[in-house]
Amino acid sequence: MDLVARAIPEFVLAERIAMQIVIEFYRTRDTDDAHAVVGHETAEVADLDDAMEVALLLSKTLNMPQQPDAMTITDAAGAVLYAGALETDGPNEERTRP
Repeated sequence: MDLVARAIPEFVLAERIAMQIVIEFYRTRDTDDAHAVVGHETAEVADLDDAMEVALLLSKTLNMPQQPDAMTITDAAGAVLYAGALETDGPNEERTRP
């Protein structure tokens, strides 16, 4: 069971699920706009607003090698629903490992 499913009661989840999404978290390099994927997750959500909520939650809770500065949300068919920068609280630095 994934993080999203554990956070939402099963009866609520069953009523609201409408689509499966894929979220890719990445870092961008300013000099040449290169993208490096640092995280990749799938989730089931009701709509784009829920997808954004889930993506923002995961961006702060997933154990990724670096903190992402942007993300892309696609549907199961690969159509891009959202692509853009994440709001960050500080500079992009590598996360410390335990």
